[in-house]
Amino acid sequence: MTEAGCDDARLVPAAVAAWAATTLGLHAGWQVALGLAAIAALCAAATVVARRRRRFRAAAAPLLATLVVAAGFSAAVALRMWAVETHPVAAAAAREGWATLVVEPTEDPKRLGDSVFGGDQVLVPARLHRAELGAGRYTGGGAVVVFAPADAWAELLPGQRVTLRGRLADPDSADLTVAVVRADGPPRSVQAPSLVQQEAGRIRERLASASGAVLPPAAAGLLPGLVVGDTSQLPDGVRESFRVAGLTHLTAVSGANVSIVLGAVLLAVRGLGLGPRTGVALAAVALVAFVVVVRPSPSVLRAAAMGAIGLLALVTSRRRNGLPALAATVGVLLVAAPELATDAGFALSVAATAGLVLVAPVWVTRLRARGWPRAAAEVFAVSAAAFVVTAPIVAALSGTVSVVAIAANILVAPVIPPLTVLGTTVAAVSAVSPAAAELLARGTAPMLWWILEVAARAAALPLAEVPVPAGVGGAVAVVGGLVAAGYLPRLRRGRPAGAPTVMSEGRGTIDR
Repeated sequence: MTEAGCDDARLVPAAVAAWAATTLGLHAGWQVALGLAAIAALCAAATVVARRRRRFRAAAAPLLATLVVAAGFSAAVALRMWAVETHPVAAAAAREGWATLVVEPTEDPKRLGDSVFGGDQVLVPARLHRAELGAGRYTGGGAVVVFAPADAWAELLPGQRVTLRGRLADPDSADLTVAVVRADGPPRSVQAPSLVQQEAGRIRERLASASGAVLPPAAAGLLPGLVVGDTSQLPDGVRESFRVAGLTHLTAVSGANVSIVLGAVLLAVRGLGLGPRTGVALAAVALVAFVVVVRPSPSVLRAAAMGAIGLLALVTSRRRNGLPALAATVGVLLVAAPELATDAGFALSVAATAGLVLVAPVWVTRLRARGWPRAAAEVFAVSAAAFVVTAPIVAALSGTVSVVAIAANILVAPVIPPLTVLGTTVAAVSAVSPAAAELLARGTAPMLWWILEVAARAAALPLAEVPVPAGVGGAVAVVGGLVAAGYLPRLRRGRPAGAPTVMSEGRGTIDR
Protein backbone atom coordinates (compact mmCIF):
# COMPACT_ATOMS: atom_id res chain seq x y z
CA MET A 1 0.00 0.00 0.00
CA THR A 2 1.91 2.97 -1.22
CA GLU A 3 -0.84 5.27 -2.44
CA ALA A 4 -1.10 8.65 -0.82
CA GLY A 5 -2.84 8.51 2.45
CA CYS A 6 -2.19 4.80 2.95
CA ASP A 7 0.30 3.21 5.27
CA ASP A 8 3.35 1.81 3.50
CA ALA A 9 3.74 -1.71 4.86
CA ARG A 10 6.73 -2.80 2.78
CA LEU A 11 9.12 -2.64 5.76
CA VAL A 12 6.82 -4.58 8.08
CA PRO A 13 7.76 -8.13 6.93
CA ALA A 14 11.44 -7.28 7.32
CA ALA A 15 10.85 -5.89 10.83
CA VAL A 16 8.86 -8.98 11.81
CA ALA A 17 11.60 -11.23 10.41
CA ALA A 18 14.27 -9.32 12.33
CA TRP A 19 12.30 -9.54 15.58
CA ALA A 20 11.47 -13.24 15.14
CA ALA A 21 15.03 -14.20 14.18
CA THR A 22 16.49 -12.29 17.12
CA THR A 23 13.99 -13.76 19.59
CA LEU A 24 14.63 -17.31 18.39
CA GLY A 25 18.38 -16.82 18.61
CA LEU A 26 18.21 -15.46 22.16
CA HIS A 27 16.02 -18.34 23.34
CA ALA A 28 17.57 -21.24 21.38
CA GLY A 29 21.28 -20.34 21.36
CA TRP A 30 23.89 -19.54 18.76
CA GLN A 31 23.82 -22.95 17.05
CA VAL A 32 20.12 -22.68 16.17
CA ALA A 33 20.54 -19.04 15.13
CA LEU A 34 23.42 -19.96 12.85
CA GLY A 35 21.38 -22.77 11.30
CA LEU A 36 18.48 -20.39 10.72
CA ALA A 37 20.85 -17.91 9.07
CA ALA A 38 22.06 -20.62 6.69
CA ILE A 39 18.52 -21.71 5.83
CA ALA A 40 17.41 -18.13 5.21
CA ALA A 41 20.47 -17.50 3.04
CA LEU A 42 19.74 -20.60 0.95
CA CYS A 43 16.11 -19.56 0.53
CA ALA A 44 17.27 -16.09 -0.49
CA ALA A 45 19.53 -17.61 -3.14
CA ALA A 46 16.62 -19.69 -4.43
CA THR A 47 14.49 -16.55 -4.55
CA VAL A 48 17.13 -14.79 -6.65
CA VAL A 49 16.93 -17.64 -9.17
CA ALA A 50 13.12 -17.62 -9.16
CA ARG A 51 13.10 -13.86 -9.63
CA ARG A 52 14.38 -14.32 -13.18
CA ARG A 53 11.00 -15.76 -14.12
CA ARG A 54 8.51 -13.04 -14.92
CA ARG A 55 5.57 -14.58 -13.06
CA PHE A 56 7.54 -14.70 -9.79
CA ARG A 57 9.18 -11.28 -10.15
CA ALA A 58 6.58 -9.21 -8.28
CA ALA A 59 6.47 -11.49 -5.23
CA ALA A 60 10.21 -12.22 -5.22
CA ALA A 61 11.42 -8.74 -4.29
CA PRO A 62 9.71 -8.40 -0.88
CA LEU A 63 10.36 -12.07 -0.09
CA LEU A 64 14.04 -11.66 -0.92
CA ALA A 65 14.34 -8.59 1.31
CA THR A 66 12.68 -10.43 4.20
CA LEU A 67 14.94 -13.48 3.82
CA VAL A 68 18.07 -11.33 3.64
CA VAL A 69 17.03 -9.53 6.83
CA ALA A 70 16.28 -12.84 8.56
CA ALA A 71 19.66 -14.24 7.54
CA GLY A 72 21.52 -11.13 8.64
CA PHE A 73 19.83 -10.81 12.03
CA SER A 74 20.16 -14.55 12.69
CA ALA A 75 23.88 -14.44 11.93
CA ALA A 76 24.33 -11.33 14.09
CA VAL A 77 22.53 -12.79 17.10
CA ALA A 78 24.40 -16.08 16.65
CA LEU A 79 27.69 -14.21 16.88
CA ARG A 80 26.58 -12.32 20.00
CA MET A 81 25.19 -15.43 21.68
CA TRP A 82 28.41 -17.31 20.95
CA ALA A 83 30.35 -14.47 22.59
CA VAL A 84 28.09 -14.70 25.66
CA GLU A 85 28.23 -18.49 25.96
CA THR A 86 32.04 -18.58 25.64
CA HIS A 87 32.60 -15.57 27.92
CA PRO A 88 35.08 -16.31 30.76
CA VAL A 89 32.70 -14.81 33.32
CA ALA A 90 29.87 -17.01 32.02
CA ALA A 91 32.08 -20.05 32.55
CA ALA A 92 32.78 -18.94 36.12
CA ALA A 93 29.06 -18.32 36.67
CA ALA A 94 28.32 -21.90 35.64
CA ARG A 95 30.55 -22.99 38.54
CA GLU A 96 28.91 -20.43 40.88
CA GLY A 97 32.33 -19.08 41.74
CA TRP A 98 33.36 -15.85 43.44
CA ALA A 99 34.87 -12.94 41.56
CA THR A 100 36.02 -9.37 41.97
CA LEU A 101 34.46 -7.24 39.25
CA VAL A 102 34.70 -3.70 37.96
CA VAL A 103 31.32 -2.72 36.51
CA GLU A 104 29.48 0.39 35.34
CA PRO A 105 25.72 0.67 36.02
CA THR A 106 23.70 1.31 32.86
CA GLU A 107 20.44 2.16 34.64
CA ASP A 108 19.33 3.43 38.02
CA PRO A 109 19.18 0.74 40.73
CA LYS A 110 15.70 -0.79 41.02
CA ARG A 111 14.43 -1.52 44.51
CA LEU A 112 13.17 -5.07 45.05
CA GLY A 113 12.16 -4.92 48.70
CA ASP A 114 13.03 -7.65 51.18
CA SER A 115 14.87 -10.58 49.64
CA VAL A 116 15.55 -14.17 50.59
CA PHE A 117 19.20 -13.12 50.57
CA GLY A 118 18.54 -10.76 53.46
CA GLY A 119 17.28 -7.17 53.78
CA ASP A 120 16.20 -4.60 51.23
CA GLN A 121 17.78 -5.36 47.85
CA VAL A 122 18.30 -3.51 44.56
CA LEU A 123 18.81 -4.80 41.04
CA VAL A 124 21.52 -3.01 39.05
CA PRO A 125 21.99 -3.71 35.31
CA ALA A 126 25.65 -3.02 34.57
CA ARG A 127 28.37 -3.25 31.96
CA LEU A 128 31.44 -5.32 32.84
CA HIS A 129 34.91 -3.80 32.47
CA ARG A 130 37.23 -6.15 34.36
CA ALA A 131 36.99 -9.39 36.32
CA GLU A 132 39.38 -11.26 38.61
CA LEU A 133 38.39 -14.91 38.50
CA GLY A 134 40.62 -16.70 40.96
CA ALA A 135 43.99 -17.02 39.26
CA GLY A 136 42.71 -15.55 35.99
CA ARG A 137 41.90 -12.01 34.95
CA TYR A 138 39.55 -10.81 32.22
CA THR A 139 39.43 -7.34 30.70
CA GLY A 140 36.59 -6.58 28.31
CA GLY A 141 32.85 -6.06 28.00
CA GLY A 142 29.72 -7.97 28.81
CA ALA A 143 26.37 -7.36 30.46
CA VAL A 144 25.85 -8.39 34.09
CA VAL A 145 23.03 -7.97 36.59
CA VAL A 146 24.01 -7.16 40.18
CA PHE A 147 21.82 -7.89 43.21
CA ALA A 148 23.06 -5.86 46.15
CA PRO A 149 22.04 -4.32 49.51
CA ALA A 150 19.89 -1.24 48.92
CA ASP A 151 21.46 0.91 51.62
CA ALA A 152 24.87 0.89 49.91
CA TRP A 153 23.84 0.72 46.26
CA ALA A 154 20.55 2.62 45.83
CA GLU A 155 22.19 6.01 45.21
CA LEU A 156 24.54 4.92 42.43
CA LEU A 157 24.19 6.74 39.11
CA PRO A 158 24.57 5.27 35.62
CA GLY A 159 28.15 5.66 34.46
CA GLN A 160 29.77 5.32 37.90
CA ARG A 161 32.47 2.67 37.75
CA VAL A 162 32.40 0.50 40.88
CA THR A 163 34.44 -2.43 42.19
CA LEU A 164 32.63 -5.24 43.98
CA ARG A 165 33.08 -8.75 45.28
CA GLY A 166 30.29 -11.25 44.71
CA ARG A 167 29.15 -14.75 43.86
CA LEU A 168 28.39 -15.46 40.21
CA ALA A 169 25.37 -17.37 38.91
CA ASP A 170 23.90 -18.25 35.55
CA PRO A 171 21.27 -15.78 34.29
CA ASP A 172 17.80 -17.20 33.70
CA SER A 173 16.72 -14.57 31.18
CA ALA A 174 16.81 -14.88 27.39
CA ASP A 175 19.09 -11.95 26.67
CA LEU A 176 22.80 -11.16 26.40
CA THR A 177 23.54 -11.17 30.14
CA VAL A 178 26.71 -13.16 30.85
CA ALA A 179 26.20 -13.55 34.62
CA VAL A 180 24.17 -12.62 37.66
CA VAL A 181 26.26 -11.26 40.55
CA ARG A 182 25.17 -11.27 44.19
CA ALA A 183 27.32 -8.65 45.87
CA ASP A 184 28.61 -9.48 49.34
CA GLY A 185 28.20 -5.92 50.59
CA PRO A 186 28.92 -2.31 49.66
CA PRO A 187 31.08 -1.50 46.63
CA ARG A 188 34.81 -1.73 47.31
CA SER A 189 35.39 1.53 45.43
CA VAL A 190 33.22 4.01 43.54
CA GLN A 191 34.34 6.45 40.86
CA ALA A 192 32.54 9.72 40.24
CA PRO A 193 30.00 9.68 37.38
CA SER A 194 30.40 11.81 34.30
CA LEU A 195 29.39 15.47 34.47
CA VAL A 196 26.39 14.73 32.25
CA GLN A 197 25.14 11.97 34.53
CA GLN A 198 25.80 14.11 37.60
CA GLU A 199 23.62 16.87 36.17
CA ALA A 200 20.93 14.39 35.10
CA GLY A 201 20.89 12.89 38.59
CA ARG A 202 20.74 16.37 40.12
CA ILE A 203 17.72 17.28 37.98
CA ARG A 204 15.89 14.10 38.96
CA GLU A 205 16.70 14.72 42.63
CA ARG A 206 15.57 18.35 42.52
CA LEU A 207 12.36 17.42 40.71
CA ALA A 208 11.57 14.94 43.48
CA SER A 209 12.54 17.53 46.10
CA ALA A 210 10.36 20.25 44.59
CA SER A 211 7.45 17.82 44.36
CA GLY A 212 7.85 16.67 47.95
CA ALA A 213 8.07 20.21 49.27
CA VAL A 214 4.71 21.45 47.97
CA LEU A 215 2.59 18.42 47.05
CA PRO A 216 0.81 15.73 49.09
CA PRO A 217 2.74 12.43 49.35
CA ALA A 218 0.85 10.57 46.62
CA ALA A 219 1.06 13.47 44.17
CA ALA A 220 4.71 14.09 45.09
CA GLY A 221 5.52 10.50 44.20
CA LEU A 222 3.49 10.60 40.99
CA LEU A 223 4.91 13.76 39.36
CA PRO A 224 8.50 12.41 38.94
CA GLY A 225 6.99 9.17 37.62
CA LEU A 226 4.97 10.98 34.97
CA VAL A 227 7.85 13.26 33.92
CA VAL A 228 11.00 11.12 34.10
CA GLY A 229 9.74 7.64 34.97
CA ASP A 230 11.04 7.80 38.57
CA THR A 231 8.55 5.80 40.63
CA SER A 232 10.81 5.26 43.65
CA GLN A 233 8.61 7.43 45.90
CA LEU A 234 5.25 6.25 44.54
CA PRO A 235 3.17 4.69 47.36
CA ASP A 236 2.31 1.01 46.97
CA GLY A 237 -1.41 1.78 47.10
CA VAL A 238 -1.11 4.15 44.15
CA ARG A 239 0.90 1.57 42.19
CA GLU A 240 -1.85 -0.99 42.72
CA SER A 241 -4.68 1.36 41.76
CA PHE A 242 -2.80 2.38 38.60
CA ARG A 243 -2.28 -1.27 37.71
CA VAL A 244 -5.94 -2.20 38.14
CA ALA A 245 -7.12 0.94 36.30
CA GLY A 246 -4.78 0.35 33.36
CA LEU A 247 -2.83 3.57 33.96
CA THR A 248 0.61 2.12 34.72
CA HIS A 249 1.86 3.20 31.30
CA LEU A 250 1.68 6.82 32.46
CA THR A 251 4.71 6.28 34.69
CA ALA A 252 6.69 4.45 31.98
CA VAL A 253 8.05 7.19 29.74
CA SER A 254 7.18 6.42 26.13
CA GLY A 255 6.53 7.95 22.76
CA ALA A 256 3.58 9.97 24.07
CA ASN A 257 5.87 11.86 26.47
CA VAL A 258 8.42 12.51 23.76
CA SER A 259 5.75 13.68 21.32
CA ILE A 260 4.30 16.10 23.86
CA VAL A 261 7.70 17.54 24.79
CA LEU A 262 8.84 17.91 21.17
CA GLY A 263 5.49 19.36 20.18
CA ALA A 264 5.78 21.98 22.93
CA VAL A 265 9.30 22.89 21.76
CA LEU A 266 8.19 23.25 18.13
CA LEU A 267 5.17 25.36 19.13
CA ALA A 268 7.42 27.65 21.17
CA VAL A 269 9.80 27.98 18.23
CA ARG A 270 6.93 28.86 15.91
CA GLY A 271 5.64 31.42 18.41
CA LEU A 272 9.07 33.07 18.50
CA GLY A 273 9.12 33.29 14.71
CA LEU A 274 12.19 31.07 14.28
CA GLY A 275 12.76 28.98 11.16
CA PRO A 276 11.95 25.27 10.80
CA ARG A 277 15.60 24.19 10.82
CA THR A 278 16.14 26.04 14.09
CA GLY A 279 13.07 24.31 15.44
CA VAL A 280 14.39 20.92 14.41
CA ALA A 281 17.78 21.66 16.01
CA LEU A 282 16.20 22.75 19.30
CA ALA A 283 13.85 19.76 19.26
CA ALA A 284 16.83 17.45 18.73
CA VAL A 285 18.63 19.03 21.70
CA ALA A 286 15.48 18.64 23.81
CA LEU A 287 15.19 15.00 22.72
CA VAL A 288 18.76 14.18 23.73
CA ALA A 289 18.43 16.01 27.05
CA PHE A 290 15.13 14.28 27.77
CA VAL A 291 16.58 10.82 27.13
CA VAL A 292 19.66 11.51 29.28
CA VAL A 293 17.55 12.66 32.24
CA VAL A 294 14.94 9.91 31.88
CA ARG A 295 17.54 7.13 31.30
CA PRO A 296 17.53 4.97 28.15
CA SER A 297 15.04 2.24 29.05
CA PRO A 298 13.59 0.19 26.17
CA SER A 299 10.46 2.32 25.84
CA VAL A 300 12.49 5.53 25.96
CA LEU A 301 14.94 4.26 23.35
CA ARG A 302 12.03 3.38 21.07
CA ALA A 303 10.42 6.75 21.67
CA ALA A 304 13.69 8.58 21.02
CA ALA A 305 14.21 6.68 17.78
CA MET A 306 10.69 7.57 16.61
CA GLY A 307 11.39 11.20 17.46
CA ALA A 308 14.66 11.10 15.51
CA ILE A 309 12.87 9.65 12.47
CA GLY A 310 10.31 12.43 12.70
CA LEU A 311 13.07 15.05 12.81
CA LEU A 312 14.73 13.46 9.78
CA ALA A 313 11.43 13.65 7.92
CA LEU A 314 11.20 17.36 8.70
CA VAL A 315 14.75 18.03 7.50
CA THR A 316 14.28 16.13 4.23
CA SER A 317 10.79 17.62 3.67
CA ARG A 318 9.34 14.12 3.27
CA ARG A 319 5.91 13.18 4.52
CA ARG A 320 6.13 11.22 7.72
CA ASN A 321 4.46 7.82 7.61
CA GLY A 322 3.96 6.13 10.95
CA LEU A 323 4.04 2.47 9.93
CA PRO A 324 7.35 2.44 8.01
CA ALA A 325 8.84 4.68 10.69
CA LEU A 326 7.85 2.18 13.37
CA ALA A 327 9.11 -0.79 11.31
CA ALA A 328 12.45 0.93 10.68
CA THR A 329 12.72 1.83 14.37
CA VAL A 330 12.23 -1.80 15.39
CA GLY A 331 15.02 -2.89 13.04
CA VAL A 332 17.45 -0.18 14.17
CA LEU A 333 16.87 -0.85 17.86
CA LEU A 334 17.29 -4.60 17.44
CA VAL A 335 20.63 -3.96 15.75
CA ALA A 336 21.74 -1.73 18.62
CA ALA A 337 20.27 -3.85 21.44
CA PRO A 338 19.16 -7.37 20.43
CA GLU A 339 18.01 -8.11 23.97
CA LEU A 340 15.03 -5.81 23.37
CA ALA A 341 13.48 -8.61 21.30
CA THR A 342 12.52 -10.45 24.50
CA ASP A 343 11.67 -7.36 26.58
CA ALA A 344 7.97 -7.18 27.49
CA GLY A 345 8.02 -3.40 27.84
CA PHE A 346 9.43 -3.02 24.35
CA ALA A 347 6.73 -5.30 22.94
CA LEU A 348 4.01 -3.29 24.69
CA SER A 349 5.51 -0.05 23.42
CA VAL A 350 5.68 -1.22 19.81
CA ALA A 351 2.16 -2.70 19.99
CA ALA A 352 0.71 0.51 21.41
CA THR A 353 2.39 2.60 18.72
CA ALA A 354 1.15 0.25 16.01
CA GLY A 355 -2.36 0.61 17.40
CA LEU A 356 -2.12 4.38 17.30
CA VAL A 357 -0.78 4.30 13.73
CA LEU A 358 -3.10 1.69 12.24
CA VAL A 359 -6.26 1.44 14.33
CA ALA A 360 -6.87 4.83 15.94
CA PRO A 361 -7.11 6.87 12.67
CA VAL A 362 -9.70 4.45 11.26
CA TRP A 363 -11.79 4.64 14.42
CA VAL A 364 -11.54 8.43 14.49
CA THR A 365 -12.87 8.55 10.92
CA ARG A 366 -15.79 6.26 11.75
CA LEU A 367 -16.69 8.13 14.92
CA ARG A 368 -16.54 11.46 13.09
CA ALA A 369 -18.85 10.01 10.43
CA ARG A 370 -21.32 9.18 13.21
CA GLY A 371 -21.32 12.78 14.40
CA TRP A 372 -18.74 12.69 17.21
CA PRO A 373 -16.77 15.92 17.82
CA ARG A 374 -13.17 15.59 16.65
CA ALA A 375 -11.63 15.95 20.12
CA ALA A 376 -13.92 13.34 21.67
CA ALA A 377 -13.39 10.95 18.76
CA GLU A 378 -9.61 11.23 19.00
CA VAL A 379 -9.49 10.74 22.78
CA PHE A 380 -11.75 7.68 22.64
CA ALA A 381 -10.05 6.15 19.59
CA VAL A 382 -6.54 6.55 20.99
CA SER A 383 -7.45 5.08 24.39
CA ALA A 384 -9.45 2.22 22.91
CA ALA A 385 -6.86 1.37 20.25
CA ALA A 386 -4.02 1.29 22.78
CA PHE A 387 -6.07 -0.99 25.04
CA VAL A 388 -7.14 -3.39 22.28
CA VAL A 389 -3.62 -4.01 20.96
CA THR A 390 -1.91 -4.27 24.35
CA ALA A 391 -4.55 -6.17 26.34
CA PRO A 392 -3.55 -9.61 24.98
CA ILE A 393 0.11 -8.98 25.89
CA VAL A 394 -0.80 -7.71 29.36
CA ALA A 395 -3.06 -10.72 29.90
CA ALA A 396 -0.31 -13.12 28.89
CA LEU A 397 2.14 -11.46 31.28
CA SER A 398 -0.07 -10.78 34.30
CA GLY A 399 -3.07 -13.10 34.01
CA THR A 400 -5.52 -10.18 34.38
CA VAL A 401 -7.43 -7.77 32.15
CA SER A 402 -8.53 -4.32 33.27
CA VAL A 403 -12.19 -3.75 32.42
CA VAL A 404 -12.02 -0.06 33.35
CA ALA A 405 -8.85 0.80 31.42
CA ILE A 406 -10.50 2.52 28.44
CA ALA A 407 -12.75 4.69 30.62
CA ALA A 408 -9.92 5.58 33.01
CA ASN A 409 -7.60 6.56 30.17
CA ILE A 410 -10.30 8.69 28.53
CA LEU A 411 -10.93 10.53 31.80
CA VAL A 412 -7.26 11.37 32.41
CA ALA A 413 -6.35 12.08 28.77
CA PRO A 414 -7.18 15.84 28.82
CA VAL A 415 -4.73 16.59 31.64
CA ILE A 416 -1.77 14.52 30.41
CA PRO A 417 -0.37 16.99 27.80
CA PRO A 418 -0.45 20.11 30.02
CA LEU A 419 0.79 18.10 33.00
CA THR A 420 3.68 16.66 30.98
CA VAL A 421 4.71 20.10 29.70
CA LEU A 422 4.42 21.73 33.12
CA GLY A 423 6.16 18.84 34.86
CA THR A 424 9.01 18.90 32.35
CA THR A 425 9.30 22.65 32.92
CA VAL A 426 9.54 22.01 36.66
CA ALA A 427 12.40 19.59 36.04
CA ALA A 428 14.24 22.02 33.75
CA VAL A 429 13.77 25.01 36.05
CA SER A 430 14.86 23.01 39.10
CA ALA A 431 18.38 22.91 37.65
CA VAL A 432 18.73 26.68 38.09
CA SER A 433 16.12 27.73 40.67
CA PRO A 434 14.63 25.24 43.14
CA ALA A 435 12.31 27.94 44.52
CA ALA A 436 10.84 28.65 41.09
CA ALA A 437 10.50 24.91 40.50
CA GLU A 438 8.47 24.57 43.71
CA LEU A 439 6.21 27.41 42.61
CA LEU A 440 5.59 25.74 39.25
CA ALA A 441 5.06 22.36 40.92
CA ARG A 442 2.08 23.82 42.80
CA GLY A 443 0.37 24.28 39.45
CA THR A 444 0.43 20.53 38.84
CA ALA A 445 -1.56 19.73 42.00
CA PRO A 446 -5.10 19.83 40.50
CA MET A 447 -4.12 17.65 37.53
CA LEU A 448 -2.29 15.15 39.73
CA TRP A 449 -5.28 15.02 42.08
CA TRP A 450 -7.57 14.22 39.15
CA ILE A 451 -5.38 11.36 37.91
CA LEU A 452 -5.07 9.88 41.40
CA GLU A 453 -8.82 10.22 41.96
CA VAL A 454 -9.68 8.52 38.66
CA ALA A 455 -7.24 5.68 39.38
CA ALA A 456 -8.54 5.13 42.92
CA ARG A 457 -12.22 5.20 41.98
CA ALA A 458 -11.77 3.05 38.88
CA ALA A 459 -9.76 0.45 40.78
CA ALA A 460 -12.39 0.32 43.53
CA LEU A 461 -15.21 -0.62 41.15
CA PRO A 462 -16.53 -4.21 41.31
CA LEU A 463 -14.94 -6.39 38.62
CA ALA A 464 -12.50 -3.62 37.71
CA GLU A 465 -10.21 -6.40 36.53
CA VAL A 466 -10.95 -9.98 35.60
CA PRO A 467 -8.57 -12.94 35.87
CA VAL A 468 -7.56 -14.88 32.76
CA PRO A 469 -5.05 -17.68 32.27
CA ALA A 470 -1.49 -16.39 32.10
CA GLY A 471 0.57 -17.08 29.00
CA VAL A 472 -0.60 -17.78 25.47
CA GLY A 473 -3.96 -19.09 26.66
CA GLY A 474 -4.79 -15.78 28.30
CA ALA A 475 -3.77 -13.82 25.22
CA VAL A 476 -5.95 -16.01 22.98
CA ALA A 477 -8.88 -15.66 25.38
CA VAL A 478 -8.60 -11.87 25.37
CA VAL A 479 -8.35 -11.72 21.57
CA GLY A 480 -11.44 -13.92 21.32
CA GLY A 481 -13.29 -11.72 23.78
CA LEU A 482 -12.37 -8.54 21.89
CA VAL A 483 -13.48 -10.04 18.57
CA ALA A 484 -16.76 -11.18 20.09
CA ALA A 485 -17.32 -7.75 21.63
CA GLY A 486 -16.80 -6.18 18.22
CA TYR A 487 -19.31 -8.47 16.50
CA LEU A 488 -22.08 -8.52 19.12
CA PRO A 489 -23.53 -5.09 18.18
CA ARG A 490 -23.76 -6.18 14.54
CA LEU A 491 -25.51 -9.41 15.47
CA ARG A 492 -28.02 -7.54 17.64
CA ARG A 493 -28.88 -5.35 14.67
CA GLY A 494 -29.47 -8.47 12.58
CA ARG A 495 -26.44 -7.91 10.36
CA PRO A 496 -24.46 -11.06 9.53
CA ALA A 497 -20.78 -11.10 10.41
CA GLY A 498 -18.67 -9.99 7.50
CA ALA A 499 -21.50 -7.99 5.85
CA PRO A 500 -20.24 -5.26 3.54
CA THR A 501 -19.65 -1.75 4.73
CA VAL A 502 -20.48 1.47 2.92
CA MET A 503 -18.34 4.51 2.32
CA SER A 504 -19.06 7.78 4.05
CA GLU A 505 -18.11 10.66 1.76
CA GLY A 506 -14.62 9.30 1.25
CA ARG A 507 -13.76 9.57 4.92
CA GLY A 508 -13.71 5.86 5.72
CA THR A 509 -16.07 2.96 6.17
CA ILE A 510 -19.01 2.91 8.54
CA ASP A 511 -21.51 0.24 9.50
CA ARG A 512 -24.65 0.13 7.43
